[in-house]
Amino acid sequence: MFRPEPWQIGAIFDGERFRDGGAPLTNQQALTLPPPTEDERTMAFLAHLLQVFTGFIAPLVIYCVKQNSRFVKFHALQSLVWQLCYMALFFAGMMVFFFSFFAAAFQATTSAQAHAPAAPPPAFFLFLPLIWLLAMGGWVTNLILGIMYGIKANRGEWAPYPIIGKWCLPKPGPPEPVGFS
Repeated sequence: MFRPEPWQIGAIFDGERFRDGGAPLTNQQALTLPPPTEDERTMAFLAHLLQVFTGFIAPLVIYCVKQNSRFVKFHALQSLVWQLCYMALFFAGMMVFFFSFFAAAFQATTSAQAHAPAAPPPAFFLFLPLIWLLAMGGWVTNLILGIMYGIKANRGEWAPYPIIGKWCLPKPGPPEPVGFS
């Protein structure tokens, strides 16, 4: 049987050879992770795909329902963590937008002359397209991650997301005791 070298960390054993899944797995983890069943692969696929349409709800439900599967928990948890990070970034962007909008509007009303009509604040025209582009870019990123990692999960790969995936990797548990008779 082929054993990975230290430089091959991240390779995932699929029964015959090692595939690069981008995961920072150790050699022991790569060899001890069980191959997922068809049901587990389908549920992991749904956790990734449904996040595009339901946000954090579907990964949370799948994570709570499939507690007995490490494979499904891994994929549902990283979908859930991604959705929570995405939501936090979205709300932070909206707060910056509303703060800049109201600050520009307040500045325009306090500096306007008595008889001159107030012009729209220039900060509004600068921030609105930027916020819109960031929101659409986040949605496209969400769509790409959901489809790409859903396909990987349906293939049975333990493929982590680029930054947050290593937080969700299953930790090797204590060795199981030798059976006593």
